[in-house]
Amino acid sequence: MKYLHTMVRVTDVEKSLDFYCDKLGLVELHRKESEQGRFTLIFLAAPGDEDAQVELTWNWDPEEYGEGRNFGHLAYQVDDIYATCQRLMDGGATINRPPRDGHMAFVRSPDNISIELLQKGDALAAAEPWASMPNSGHW
Repeated sequence: MKYLHTMVRVTDVEKSLDFYCDKLGLVELHRKESEQGRFTLIFLAAPGDEDAQVELTWNWDPEEYGEGRNFGHLAYQVDDIYATCQRLMDGGATINRPPRDGHMAFVRSPDNISIELLQKGDALAAAEPWASMPNSGHW
């Protein structure tokens, strides 16, 4: 048995690629478009970790998707949680659970998919503005 990917539905391909690739740092591996099925599949992964993929599914016919809290979250290990959160904030993302502990943070994609960020190795020393930043919303 081998893990293949996690699929999340998206409503806006450009906003989603901006978030997942430009802000979060994933890379697009490949995509498949189906005229007959009226959908596009876009496979992403963290650089150097192509075995753990996220499949963005965009259905061409507009649909409303609920928040689906039962989905849980995607989790990514990052080299510097503070730099990653700063890059996301600079790009307009809200840090829902700041990395006050230097170890864990949560953000949401444009489609409200919860994403956990975990510091690689030991937690970083507490630092501002993160140490005193309150939670925003839920994750």
